[in-house]
Amino acid sequence: MTTASLSHLRLSHFRSHRLLDLTLDTRPVVLFGANGIGKTNILEAVSLLSPGRGLRRASADDMARKPEALGWKISARLTDPNGEHEIETYSESGAARRVVINGKIAPQTSLGVLARMLWLVPSMDRLWIEGAEGRRRFLDRLTLSFFPDHAEATLGYEKAMRDRNRLLKDDVRDAHWYRALETQMAEFGTTVQNNRRIALAKISAAQSGAQTAFPAARLALTGPENTSDPQGAEALAQAWSETRSRDMAAGRTLVGPHRTDLDAVYAAKDVPARECSTGEQKAILISVVLANVRALKADTGVAPIVLLDEVAAHLDASRQAALYDEICGLQTQAWMTGTGPEMFTVLGARAQQFEVQVNSEGTEVRPRLG
Repeated sequence: MTTASLSHLRLSHFRSHRLLDLTLDTRPVVLFGANGIGKTNILEAVSLLSPGRGLRRASADDMARKPEALGWKISARLTDPNGEHEIETYSESGAARRVVINGKIAPQTSLGVLARMLWLVPSMDRLWIEGAEGRRRFLDRLTLSFFPDHAEATLGYEKAMRDRNRLLKDDVRDAHWYRALETQMAEFGTTVQNNRRIALAKISAAQSGAQTAFPAARLALTGPENTSDPQGAEALAQAWSETRSRDMAAGRTLVGPHRTDLDAVYAAKDVPARECSTGEQKAILISVVLANVRALKADTGVAPIVLLDEVAAHLDASRQAALYDEICGLQTQAWMTGTGPEMFTVLGARAQQFEVQVNSEGTEVRPRLG
């Protein structure tokens, strides 16, 4: 098997779903139904089988089905070349979510080793024209797919930076306190930078020469700390030492990997993504994600799980067909949503299709036959 896929998914009191139970095979998954019916909620649940706060970045309390607010649980069976893995993640009464893998409590970061996962959601359609924060999150999700320990590095960097920012706001002058934190930040920050560079290089290589209907993009990291020559930990620590007075005046750290931005250029037209049409911007996003899938499959031998919420809504018929062909060719278990089955007709038996409906208990999911 060259695919990581879910063979079973069960939701309990998660969002609009009081109880949902799906048995699956390795083919792509199509979920269709009316707007607001709970399709994206299912994709969000799947996204929580990877590290982080999921595709909506919601709090654990917000995910609980209302009005009960009893807490929620997601259970899944993941099948990959190494066998089957039982995964549970849950929250009780709004507490931070916990993870259980094969019957044992595990840190969230362990999910990154088992389930490599990527996603595109409608809120990302404006990725290239809005603030850098969203692009950094997108960049780090791409990077995490190659480096499961990337989450630990980013969390470590952010924690040390918060502590440094607290010293800055409190007007602490003792250089000893700063040096200790800046050394930690530099160690984590160097890992974050290197991981990002390597991930982008792999994705760029996967775009070049690929037969695809989606436009290739030239990707680059921008920001004062992203020079042509990678900076080491010593250089980062030195930069923070030299900018300490300026940072103190601002009350925060002004340079570092947390200020990195992701730049994209439509390669064939030599036009920045932010200046492209809405359709071209969406096509570039899809191209990057497909290249990420190809690169991961080349790197690990296993295609990741991909979540594509309403991805076909703004694609013409030829682009829809091309996207489905590429997904099937890559042998990835892509989860796709749409309002009706007509959007997925050309997939035919290449995908398993389910209709999401309302019932007296909230929602139900029925296989579409034929």
